[in-house]
Amino acid sequence: MKLQKMATQSIVTLLTMACSYVAFAQDVTLNIVDQHGQPLKNAVVELVSEGGNKSSQQLPVLIMDQVDKQFSPTLLIAQQGQQVNFPNSDNIRHHVYSFSQAKPFQLKLYSGQPESPITFENQGVVVLGCNIHDSMLGYIYVAKSADVYQSDELGNVPLNGLTLPVKLSLWHSLQKNTLEEKQPLMLAVNAPHSLQVTLQTTEPKPRNTFGSKFKGGNDK
Repeated sequence: MKLQKMATQSIVTLLTMACSYVAFAQDVTLNIVDQHGQPLKNAVVELVSEGGNKSSQQLPVLIMDQVDKQFSPTLLIAQQGQQVNFPNSDNIRHHVYSFSQAKPFQLKLYSGQPESPITFENQGVVVLGCNIHDSMLGYIYVAKSADVYQSDELGNVPLNGLTLPVKLSLWHSLQKNTLEEKQPLMLAVNAPHSLQVTLQTTEPKPRNTFGSKFKGGNDK
């Protein structure tokens, strides 16, 4: 009888814990704006996880195209270990490069398809440029977590089924902080369903010429 009572109490305790866990699951929409209250498109929100992304699924090859002398898309979100292909859809050659610590590389003057995709093993922000066309600027955000999101035209990021409390990080290419830095955000158990978050931004800086750092032709 005593054992039966103990077993019943254990079941009740487990059910209480399960109900409490479900009670903390919540949908939250972040609205990300700059210091002037203007919505920030292409802000990145990532769930901070100590274990990182342990998915065993094979990740698809992502595409960072080059169209009308621009990277397309301007921002690409990848996972650690994911590959990115860099097709050149323009009728001129490009020379894609990055000096970023997360992934320094270069694809020398080419048109059409490069020989092979580039693998991005390390988390961080990879800034892309073209050695021939200085106005070309793109970003690859390599996430540690599989739970990573990008804000829309209105600066909104819907986060569905969050188990609160949760720690997030925010990033934007125009942030006043260094490009490698991420702004932390903690959502408590009593977090509202809609929350506006402000990121301090700065005006885009003029592009410098890095042509002297590479050998190659000069397609204009």
